[in-house]
Amino acid sequence: MDLSFLREMLYMDPQVLIWRALLWFGWIPIAITLLWGFREIWLVYRRGLWKKENANCIILAIDIPRENRQSVKAVENLFTYIAGAHGSINLLEKYWDGKWQLYFSFEIVSIEGYTQFLIHTPVNFRDLVESAVYSQYPDVEITEVDDYTSGYPTSYPDENYDLWGAEFILAKNDMLPIKTYPEFEHQFGKEAEEYFRDPMAALMDLNSSLGPGEQLWYQILVIPTGFDWPKRGEKEVSKILGEKTNSEKSLSDKMFAPLLSLLDFLSDSLLAVLSPERELVEKKEEDTFKMMNLKPKEKRQIEGIETKTSKLGFECKIRMVYLAEKEAMRKNKVVNGFVGYMKQFNDMALNNIKPDMDTTATAVAYFLKDQRVNGRKNRIINNYMTRSDNGKYPFILNIEELATLWHFPNEAAVKAPLIQKSSGRKADSPMNLPRHEIDRMNEDEILDQEEIPGFLREDEEDEDEDEKEEVDSFSKDDLGAPPANLPTI
Repeated sequence: MDLSFLREMLYMDPQVLIWRALLWFGWIPIAITLLWGFREIWLVYRRGLWKKENANCIILAIDIPRENRQSVKAVENLFTYIAGAHGSINLLEKYWDGKWQLYFSFEIVSIEGYTQFLIHTPVNFRDLVESAVYSQYPDVEITEVDDYTSGYPTSYPDENYDLWGAEFILAKNDMLPIKTYPEFEHQFGKEAEEYFRDPMAALMDLNSSLGPGEQLWYQILVIPTGFDWPKRGEKEVSKILGEKTNSEKSLSDKMFAPLLSLLDFLSDSLLAVLSPERELVEKKEEDTFKMMNLKPKEKRQIEGIETKTSKLGFECKIRMVYLAEKEAMRKNKVVNGFVGYMKQFNDMALNNIKPDMDTTATAVAYFLKDQRVNGRKNRIINNYMTRSDNGKYPFILNIEELATLWHFPNEAAVKAPLIQKSSGRKADSPMNLPRHEIDRMNEDEILDQEEIPGFLREDEEDEDEDEKEEVDSFSKDDLGAPPANLPTI
């Protein structure tokens, strides 16, 4: 083997050596960077073409039934049904057709104090969304509405409007769960009845407190994903236990892995033949010693990871935008109130949600503050309006965590009069009702109208009219008319 070139390199001038090294090998990182850039540009181009033909979206307004008594478990089941939108994409579809996984945006918007629950969905999945909602809330009303974000400035600074916005992220590894709705159930009283202290009450109260010229937008992007993500939970458990995973192996370990595996197999087989009982005892003692040395916090983390990975999960992004006219803006009240709402789901031993102050929040501390803040405002408002998955990388939330963050408030625990609600149960009369016979009946022949479905006595009709007038009077006189820019058909 001719190694003369190595000898020449040892006696070479250092500057010449550096230039030759760059000439021989410096093109490799440049080529990799260029290839990565061309790949990203190509994907953006092909996805844009595919989106025009296949990703048309609509917004559905969800009017919850009056006196809603459904538990948050119903919304958890709703998200389980939504997971049916996941589909596999091969390499040809991804890189040539530009196909990508369509996703949903679950939103809560307050426009001058009036709150509306919304679902932004691809047209192809409208039936899926409606079936999911109706299966859990048969009395709900679903209406297609205009986009409430249209018509507002997308470039800042603006003459009339200002905003504060941010993405909310997980503070720790996303395999660690946040505090979920079962932990908001408290038992007290003589009969130890179970009461649910709905965390949504804080957000509904904040929404109802908004005045003229103020709007609060809350958005959770829900991206269906596959079943590979629980493997990351297993790696996190191994990390807590101090076990060595494959990713932590050194280069030498990987090179001699086959030989080491063979030696381990032979030694284990020999020990099993010579002293099988001793091997089992040592293994049991090792596992027991490892579990006994875990701290209470580490035990909770392992249990939390196992619980989270046992349910369906989605890739998610959380955004919040507070938009207001400049003279009406109350940033301290609304922004701090929303951050406080999100802090309800924090568990310091597990995980917590926080605003991403480093890259997306519209606040900076140093250097060209105005220019940088306005740039962040433009990005957050445009990403929100387009329901884009740009920005921070999505993290995993399972259906229990999602239902905790976005669910219809239970009226037993939440008193929010300005939430848009359905007018009531709508149902047709029984199919076997003899309508043509009733039309030919005389009033004298109707002995008891209470026994005929679909009829009301005159005194009951009067009571209903009085109740309707009372409700209308309350909503108009005490609450004021709804704002003109409330989402409408």
